[in-house]
Amino acid sequence: MIKNPLRGCSAIAGIGYTEQGKIANRTALSFHTEACANAIKDAGIKKDDIDGLFIYRHFNTRSNEPDITPYLVAQQLGIKPDYLSEEANCARSHLYNAVSLLYSGLCKYILISYADNALLSKRTFVDEATHGEPFGDVAAFGQFGLVSAYAMAARRAMFENGTGPNVWKHIAMSTRAWANLNPRAIMHRKVMSEDDYFNSKYIVEPLRLFDCALINDGGRACVITTTERAKDLKNSPAVILGIGQSNPSYDIHQSFYMTKNSGAKRASELAMHMAKVTHKDIDALQIYDCFTYTVDLTLSDYGFYDYGHGEEFFNDKKTYPGGRLPMNTSGGLLSEAYFMGLTQLTEGAIQLMGRAEERQLGVLNGTKKPNIVLCSDNGAALQTHNCTILGSIDTL
Repeated sequence: MIKNPLRGCSAIAGIGYTEQGKIANRTALSFHTEACANAIKDAGIKKDDIDGLFIYRHFNTRSNEPDITPYLVAQQLGIKPDYLSEEANCARSHLYNAVSLLYSGLCKYILISYADNALLSKRTFVDEATHGEPFGDVAAFGQFGLVSAYAMAARRAMFENGTGPNVWKHIAMSTRAWANLNPRAIMHRKVMSEDDYFNSKYIVEPLRLFDCALINDGGRACVITTTERAKDLKNSPAVILGIGQSNPSYDIHQSFYMTKNSGAKRASELAMHMAKVTHKDIDALQIYDCFTYTVDLTLSDYGFYDYGHGEEFFNDKKTYPGGRLPMNTSGGLLSEAYFMGLTQLTEGAIQLMGRAEERQLGVLNGTKKPNIVLCSDNGAALQTHNCTILGSIDTL
C-alpha cells in the first residue's frame, strides 16, 4: 500500500483551556482570546509564530457584544496571520484545511478556536443548524430545533434497529463516570446512577435530559503544526495519522441516513485507510456526543457493533473508567463541556500527551497507555461528519 503523504504530517502541539460552566460577565470574544493565548503558551511558541487562525464557527452574539470574526480575534491576540477562516455553519472542515495548509507550506502554526457564552446569552440552538426549508414549515409538524431533529432520528432507530434507552443509558453513565475523574468537567461532582438517568425529564421523546449535551460558557483552542516542528516543542505531540469527512447534507426530515449509513461510515473508512489502522488498533474513543443517540449511530457506522446491538456492546462496561475501550474520557459534551468537536479532539490529544492527570489512560487502574485514539465530530443534524485518528509519536 502506498503511504498517503498526509499521514502523520501534522500534529497537535498545544491546548488552551478556559474556565467553563455558567460564568457571569464574560464576552464570547474574551473566551476566544483566553483560550488562544493559553494554547500558544502551552505549545511553547510565540504569538507571532501563528500564521493561521480558524474560528470554529460563527454564532450570533448578545446585542451588547461585538460580532465574532477571525479579524477581531486576531486583533485581540495581536497577531497578523497569513490565513484566516470562520465557518458560517456546522461543516467541520477545519482539520482538512489545516492539514492541507501545513503540508503545502502555506502555514507553519495554526490556531483553531471555539468559544461561546451560550448560558449567559441564553442560546437555545433552535436556529443554529442548517435548514433547507423555512423554519415555520418544519415547526408546523413539531420540529423545533436540534433536539427534535435528533429525537426524530432516535425514534426511527428504535423502530428500525431496536436500539433505545437501554443502550443510551450506558453512554450517558459512562461519560459521567469519566467526568467524575475530571476536575475541569462541569458535572465533575455529580454522580449518575441508572435511576438518575431514567428519572431525568424528557426534553423531546425519546431523548431525556441526560441524553442531551450541555450548554455552557467558555472556550477551547489548540495549536496545530507540522510533526517535524512539533517534535522540537515542549509537549509530546498528538500526531494526525488519518482524517476523513463526509457530508450527506440533506435536512434530517428528508434524509436517508437517520438510522444507518450516515456520514460517519464513509468518514471513518477514509480516516482509517489514511492512518492504516483497524478497529483492533484503537486504544480509546472520543466520540461526538451532542446526544447519546449520536454516539450509538456513530459507533455502528464505524463498525464497532452492528445496528441494534449496542446493548451487548456496552453491557460489559468497556467504555467506563477501567474498561478496555475507554470512551469520552473527559466527560464529553454530555458531562464535561460543549466546545463542539474540540472537546473530543483536545481530549484525545491530552491523553496521547500523557497529561490527563487522574483520568490518564495507562495510569488509571485497569487501563493501558494509549497509542492510537479515534476522535469524531458531527455537524448540524447528522449532515456532516469528520473522523480523525490521532497517534503518539511512536506510531510513525
